[in-house]
Amino acid sequence: MGSFFITGTDTDVGKTYVTAGLGVMLREMGIDVGVMKPFAAGTPQKKGFKSEDVEILSAAAQVNDPENLINPQFFPIPASPYTAWKNLKIKPKISPILTGFKKLSKLHDMILVEGMGGIMTPVLKDYFIADLIKDMGVPAVIVARSKVGTINHTIMTVRMCEKFKIPIKGIIINDFDSDGYKVDELTRDLKSLLGIPVLGSIPFIDDLSDASLHAIFKKRLDFKSLLK
Repeated sequence: MGSFFITGTDTDVGKTYVTAGLGVMLREMGIDVGVMKPFAAGTPQKKGFKSEDVEILSAAAQVNDPENLINPQFFPIPASPYTAWKNLKIKPKISPILTGFKKLSKLHDMILVEGMGGIMTPVLKDYFIADLIKDMGVPAVIVARSKVGTINHTIMTVRMCEKFKIPIKGIIINDFDSDGYKVDELTRDLKSLLGIPVLGSIPFIDDLSDASLHAIFKKRLDFKSLLK
C-alpha cells in the first residue's frame, strides 16, 4: 500500500490537522498507518515531542515510533530549514530523513508524511521540499485553503509538482476562512482549471478527538479516490 506526502499551498493552511484526520480515518479502516514530519520548527514543547505538530500526528495514528524517525530534524525557531540553517548554523540533513522513511515504511503499511510550508520551501540553497517529495518517491496530496488567492497558489503548487514530476493524488480544501470562496464554486474552478480530483473539503475543526475527526473525514472526503 502506498504512502502520501501531504503538502500545502503555503504555511498555516492546516496540513497538520488534515494529516491527523487522514491518520485517524485510515486507522479506523484497519490500515496500519505511520506518520512522519521530516522537518519541524518552532518553540519546543517542554514535555513529549519537541514539536506540537508531531505530537498531534503521533496521537492521531496511535504510534510509538521514536521521535528521531518521526521527526528527524527540529529547528527551535519558526523558519524554513534554510533560514534556520543560516540563523542557527544547523545544517538540514536529507540522508536521515530518507533512511527514516524507509525504516518507518517497514514498520507500517502506509506512511503519511507532512511537509513544512509550501512545496518550494527551501531546505538547502538548491534543494526544496519538492526535491524531498521526489526523492521519497511518493505522490502528493495538496492542502489548499478557501481564502481568495487560493486559486493562484494552488495552480502554482500543481505546476511545480508537474515540473518535479511528482504525481498528485488530489486536493483537499481546508475551509476555515469565513470570508473565502464558497467551497462548491472553488471545487468547480479547481477541477476545471487543473483536471485534478478535489477529494473534499474540511470545515474548521476545534475538536481533535478521534470520534470527531473520524466523523468529519468520513463524511467530507472521497477516500476511494485517495486509495485507488
